[in-house]
Amino acid sequence: MPRPPTKQASSGDVRAFLQRARSVQRFSATRSRLLFAIDATASRQPTWDLACELQADMFRATDDLASLSIQLAYYRGIGELHLDAWQSDASALATRMSLVQCAAGRTQIARLLRAALTQQAAVSARGLVFIGDAVEENAAALQDLAGKCRLQSLPLFIFQEGHEPAAQRCFETMARLSGGAYERFDQSSAQRLRELLGAVARYAAGGRKALESSPTPGAQLLLEQLNR
Repeated sequence: MPRPPTKQASSGDVRAFLQRARSVQRFSATRSRLLFAIDATASRQPTWDLACELQADMFRATDDLASLSIQLAYYRGIGELHLDAWQSDASALATRMSLVQCAAGRTQIARLLRAALTQQAAVSARGLVFIGDAVEENAAALQDLAGKCRLQSLPLFIFQEGHEPAAQRCFETMARLSGGAYERFDQSSAQRLRELLGAVARYAAGGRKALESSPTPGAQLLLEQLNR
């Protein structure tokens, strides 16, 4: 049986479509971007639920989220590195992270940074948040990559879970070399991390002016770090 003829678009339909496309393009072009990267190896499993909760809070912590696109990235297992699509739906981002399961494996921070730098050349992000608890790679190589992040205007905001001294020294240096900030946290300091993550989201959405105009403790703490 022959199909009915397909309705042809009128010139008005075409103009309307092109106008919508241009609007979407302008809207996307004005979005600030923040890469949110997480160590999802097995050592993180005991506090994974807390990390999911804090991340969801960060996504909701800024009134400027409508102008902020976030990319979730994580590594785990044997050679798994995932970078998701950019999006700004807080609920969708929180749901996506809740589906990630930890898997045993070594850290892949260098691989993550190299991927971020390659992407940065084409799609500029305001910063990279990293949450992890360990460094099992060459510290000098990681610090060299952190310096390259600074050259490409990609500051690292590193949040260390726990108190491993060697990891702390490496993370602090990486944050400094990249022009970013470092903070350590555990379950007892979840509120402090929540405030700082919210401040990073504000910084990504509105730059230093957004922090300077914010009275929150997290914004002031982040400014202190950035001013060092």
